[in-house]
Amino acid sequence: MLFIKYIHNILCGDSVRCPYCLSNQSKVVDKRAVANGEMNRRRRECLSCGKRYTTYERVEGVNITVIKKDGRRQPFMKEKLKLGIMKACKKRPISEEQIDKIVEHIEKRVRRYKSNEIKSATIGEMVIKKLKSLDKVAYLRFASVYKSFDDTKDFEKELKTLKR
Repeated sequence: MLFIKYIHNILCGDSVRCPYCLSNQSKVVDKRAVANGEMNRRRRECLSCGKRYTTYERVEGVNITVIKKDGRRQPFMKEKLKLGIMKACKKRPISEEQIDKIVEHIEKRVRRYKSNEIKSATIGEMVIKKLKSLDKVAYLRFASVYKSFDDTKDFEKELKTLKR
């Protein structure tokens, strides 16, 4: 019977210890999705001392590897993606909230990708599409780094395709 109770606790996530009395016996009295459904907030009541406390639960993300142009591999870093977009959007009428939305959108697409490895070029294309519809100057700034512009002719060529 104890074994069945242990398995029940593991499956139901009830192995969380009460921060007051350290008992692992609790019941969930309220559950809500938070952070755009990425996390669950659970209000628990300890069955030993009767006090209530809150826990947060989220699914552990899969590690994504980014394959760089030169073949190096590095972990996908949301912060690095945001920094690159912020540089392109510097001194433009684009809020941090808009940038965060772009980053969230791209991160979701990367995490849903068919493999746990993705080329940096694929991520770059996702950013380019988002910036192109948001701000043409930010788009050109990002494109100049992403596409390795060498001189003004590269900018002129990109501007012509933008005007079409």
